[in-house]
Amino acid sequence: MKKNILHSILLILVCTSELLYAQKDPFKGYKIEGDMLVFVFDKRDYEKATGASQKIKIENLDIKNVVVAGEFNGWSKDKWEMIKIDANRYELRKKLSDFTDEFSWEFKFVINNAYWAEPSRKDKNITRAFENGYALPAYNLKMYIAYPDKNGNATFTLNGFNNAREVILSGSFNKWDEDMFSMIKNEECWILTLNIRPGTYQYKFIVDGKWMEDPENPKKVINEFNGYNSVLDIQGSSNFLLNGFQNAKKVILSGSFNEWSENTCEMNKTEEGWRQTLMLSAGKYHYKFIVDDKWILDPDNPVREYDYNGNINSVCIVK
Repeated sequence: MKKNILHSILLILVCTSELLYAQKDPFKGYKIEGDMLVFVFDKRDYEKATGASQKIKIENLDIKNVVVAGEFNGWSKDKWEMIKIDANRYELRKKLSDFTDEFSWEFKFVINNAYWAEPSRKDKNITRAFENGYALPAYNLKMYIAYPDKNGNATFTLNGFNNAREVILSGSFNKWDEDMFSMIKNEECWILTLNIRPGTYQYKFIVDGKWMEDPENPKKVINEFNGYNSVLDIQGSSNFLLNGFQNAKKVILSGSFNEWSENTCEMNKTEEGWRQTLMLSAGKYHYKFIVDDKWILDPDNPVREYDYNGNINSVCIVK
């Protein structure tokens, strides 16, 4: 069993590779693919829809279109129309940058711009619907910056505790929910793999109702209860491209992410130019290219800023 903690690139705690696939289903209604948020409506997942004055079975609706409506677009019934994938499924892709850095939005699907698809109470990511402060006899789907995914980018394990009945993973990535992320038990540990947006997060385990930090993660901070939260740094893949300059002998990528090193990040030559991929934490970075010892801005990136020394640099933002 591996016990290493990788913080420089991505914190991943692994028991065995097979266990990465022993995950619960992703949340209903959406998934995250790279820098895209993908809304997914499958009519087979819903039994009923609510109209102006009645509830109707989904199977009895002649579906002409499906729209995503939520807090992010004022619950509009017509703005975010989905694309039909097959006889049952519809999708809509949006950039993660269209949403706030720490979102936990509520949303629903609207059929024919009139009927609200009602999620099942068995769905993990549902919440009671409210209007003007009053609870409604309906539920909304909710999306988070993290969700269970066997191919996710962060695997959490808690070794031992074989006699525990239940272990929950809770953190800033799910608004410290105490029920949402149930971990999977095996003979040696509890495990759960999540798909999480790049960023720095705090988390804890809840073992049979008792909160505890990750005993194998030395990175932690004091919380408001004079205890400790474990800290997780999720990094994302960032591609840097410099087109042209085919006659150059060497190109270096230098920036605030590597303390403006002039030799540690040599770029790879391609048919179109030069390329380098880095794993970076969420945030804003300044950078330049060094082409045969000559410093230049990224000619294909219009986003530029001055630094504290009066130099102008290209800007990369990781979300």
